Amino acid sequence: MVHTYEVLVDIKEFADITNNTCQHGTTRYEINAESIKKADSMALTQAKSDRPKGTEYDVRVTRLLR
Repeated sequence: MVHTYEVLVDIKEFADITNNTCQHGTTRYEINAESIKKADSMALTQAKSDRPKGTEYDVRVTRLLR
């Protein structure tokens, strides 16, 4: 059975290798998946596609929507 999960992904993006300055933010996704584990990996894939320059991704499934 497929459920809709709310998934938040914290993304950290550094300006360049020699600089410690970074930009970070949180992106919210609604993911349709059979399990929390699949929703987690699907959100990570989507976040990497949306923000390819990101260096750190922290994914957390926060709640079941449907």
